[in-house]
Amino acid sequence: MKVTVENKKGLNKNLKVFVDKETMNSYMDEKYEEIKGSVNLKGFRPGKVPKEILKRQFGKAVFGEVLDKVLKETSTKALEENKIKPAGQPKLDLKTYGEDKDLEYVLSVTELPKVEIKSLENIKFDEYTVKIEDSETDKRIKEIAKNQPNFKEVSADTKAKKGDLVSLDYKATVDGKDFKGSEGKNTQLTLGKDLFLKGFDDQLIGVKKDDEKIVEATLPENFPEKELVNKKAIFNCKILSVKQPEEVKIDDDFAKNLGAKDLKDLKILISKQINDEYKNSLDQLSKNQILKEIEKIKVDEIPENLVEEEVKVLSQGISGEEAKKNKKNFEEKAKTRIKTGLILNEFGEKNQIKVSEQEIQAEVQKQLRMMPGQEKMVMDFYQKNPSALASLRGTVYEEKILNLIKEKGKANKKEISKEEAEKILKEAHKHDHDHDHSHGKEKKETKKKSSTTSAKEKKPATKKAKSMPADKKSKKVSKK
Repeated sequence: MKVTVENKKGLNKNLKVFVDKETMNSYMDEKYEEIKGSVNLKGFRPGKVPKEILKRQFGKAVFGEVLDKVLKETSTKALEENKIKPAGQPKLDLKTYGEDKDLEYVLSVTELPKVEIKSLENIKFDEYTVKIEDSETDKRIKEIAKNQPNFKEVSADTKAKKGDLVSLDYKATVDGKDFKGSEGKNTQLTLGKDLFLKGFDDQLIGVKKDDEKIVEATLPENFPEKELVNKKAIFNCKILSVKQPEEVKIDDDFAKNLGAKDLKDLKILISKQINDEYKNSLDQLSKNQILKEIEKIKVDEIPENLVEEEVKVLSQGISGEEAKKNKKNFEEKAKTRIKTGLILNEFGEKNQIKVSEQEIQAEVQKQLRMMPGQEKMVMDFYQKNPSALASLRGTVYEEKILNLIKEKGKANKKEISKEEAEKILKEAHKHDHDHDHSHGKEKKETKKKSSTTSAKEKKPATKKAKSMPADKKSKKVSKK
């Protein structure tokens, strides 16, 4: 095989590939040998059919297969030997070909530009840690205690009031008749929460242990027995106990109930939990800074075919007139995204970053945990949409690249207070909101597999900082 490269200065290159007829004939002979054993022709024993007979019978089909194989092998080899990474599918133009002839063709390819990644090892960014004051940790622990009240039984003559826990047995009827689900044993209601039936709790205010009470309530729209919906039910209630809430004592026992060793350990865990609520968003700000720095790296030329492809993605879902009006803006955004993707992918390849199936499954599991009750729907979505799974792989790939850049870069470490963290995140969120609003007519960016990536991974797409986390009420503290 002989390869000649033309247009060496630009990204568009023509590779003239020449394969002599002797090599082509050797490929043909190999193929004939391969099929000889499986061909059955009248008058010939299996495996003994002469090559000339095979050529007359199967020549065109064999040549077609051989040509296909040689084109694939030689075009791949030509690109590899000349260290050309194609941006998109190369075009192939056959010049000379045929049985017992030389093969000559031209491979027209747009090459991915060479990008500089050395500066990524010295990239500068802010890295935040949030200092959580003891008072903040104590406040969170008190909130947890408040939401996990203990109840103590009161004397038999104490009347139930709002906030008390009442246990009861009941038997209900509609129009004097029993119905499915009309009986309940040891049902517990915290008066005032109105979680059973609307208005039911209020009618139990004032009851005492061993009282019998008639309660009337309307059966709701979602009642299983459809013919009873919106009908009035009469509940004969027997009060088993009345308990009043008591303040939870915040001590070692309380901490152990939440999975900690003792109160001191609980405070450490809660402090970490509060910090973690800000960590992801603050880490994303650091990564956004890195992406902004990457955008400043110069790339001499961006392949036009990739720009056109990316513009199509960005302009999906908007009218032709609107797309035309925003074409220049789309092109600039497309070039930025492609350039960022090229640089990140080059860094990923140079550092041999891979995404394992276990990492993909871990990401899927993470999404399942974020959508309780909808696990099956999420799993079905990924099983039926391979492109969504590819996009997920791209997200994990990008995360791994950015994390490694962070490790190798120069972090400007800043310890900030919770209030400062909230202010920083609020400003970042406002900036993102204003930016989105100013480009309101544009289609939201879509993650898409691009030819700028390696064969195994997807082009990273830039992300925005998540919004400021709200304080969360915890039920159980887990160690990480």
